[in-house]
Amino acid sequence: MLNVEVEGKIGNLDIEVQFTIDSGSLTALFGPSGAGKTTIINMIAGLITPHHGNISVNGNTLFDSRRSINASPNQRRIGYVFQDNQLFPHLSVEGNLRYGQKLQPKASRYTDFGEVTQLLGITDLLQRKPGSLSGGEQKRVALGRALLASPQVLLMDEPLTGLDQARTEEILPFIDQIRRQVRLPIVYVSHNLDEVLALSDQIALIHGGKTELVGSTEDVLNNEKAKPLLGRNEPSTVLSGIVTSHDAAFGLSTVETAAVSIQVPGVVSTVGSKVRLRLLARDVSLALSRPQDISVLNVLEGTVHDVADLSTGAVIVKVALNRDLIIDARVTKRACDNLKLTAGVNVFALIKSVAVDKFQRTIP
Repeated sequence: MLNVEVEGKIGNLDIEVQFTIDSGSLTALFGPSGAGKTTIINMIAGLITPHHGNISVNGNTLFDSRRSINASPNQRRIGYVFQDNQLFPHLSVEGNLRYGQKLQPKASRYTDFGEVTQLLGITDLLQRKPGSLSGGEQKRVALGRALLASPQVLLMDEPLTGLDQARTEEILPFIDQIRRQVRLPIVYVSHNLDEVLALSDQIALIHGGKTELVGSTEDVLNNEKAKPLLGRNEPSTVLSGIVTSHDAAFGLSTVETAAVSIQVPGVVSTVGSKVRLRLLARDVSLALSRPQDISVLNVLEGTVHDVADLSTGAVIVKVALNRDLIIDARVTKRACDNLKLTAGVNVFALIKSVAVDKFQRTIP
């Protein structure tokens, strides 16, 4: 378990953060550029010293201002994956990996060279130099070097920056495997919501150097306080659910959430596996009666909870599907007026299956 409770001042930015991460869990430090996310993980790594506070891993204190404890970076057993990888160009892939391994005495190592290279799919790259590798291959080597240092904590600073979509989709499963198999507390810095949805168990929402919200990914992203801090990310509702069935003939799967069942296309997860869904408010339409003869597969009955003016010719209608779930629908002011949508009105939320964003969560 990683516990962080620190305060400091870097330039004009006041840092004041507090969060805890369980082993085997990935917490995303999520927020806009300049919010202080990299500064925070550099404090964890010992590269920047906080003014006040405490940092500990599994009961082992790394920093405590009251007791004047401040372990050096090489004493902290922190694995760090940087944005630019920082691989040694003159060394082979194996040389880079062995460098990470040598950072820990043999008695303190818990990772095996062969297991790590197999986990990351880099066994065939060992004799090549970093300059001959693709961006995705370099990132996997950087991950391997960090893991072979047998760290107590893994820090990842926007590790997918600069990679195209194909390389990003290549790396995401490897990071997810690390989360599940290595069982470390992982701190993942990002301002990319798709990455956060695909990987995180918890979010620490960072704004102006402070943790505005800390909690499960769904709870934070669905929290009204988070909406103004998500910047250009569209209003949406995030759900977790279990794949309960597949319809192979039509390429559809049914995902059962705590509140509703939703049909989505193309889920490759096995029945019983967990997925995360995102419903964009702009993809949710509303009707006063159950429509007939339409192509939309997800027709969900609910009640208008609230209506919020966006001052852009549109409104956000909050629809309560039951006590546990409220989803956002973005409609024009004219549509809202025509349907006389106010709190308490019964409606049907129409969600096209092909519009649902899916993020596989390979949690048993």
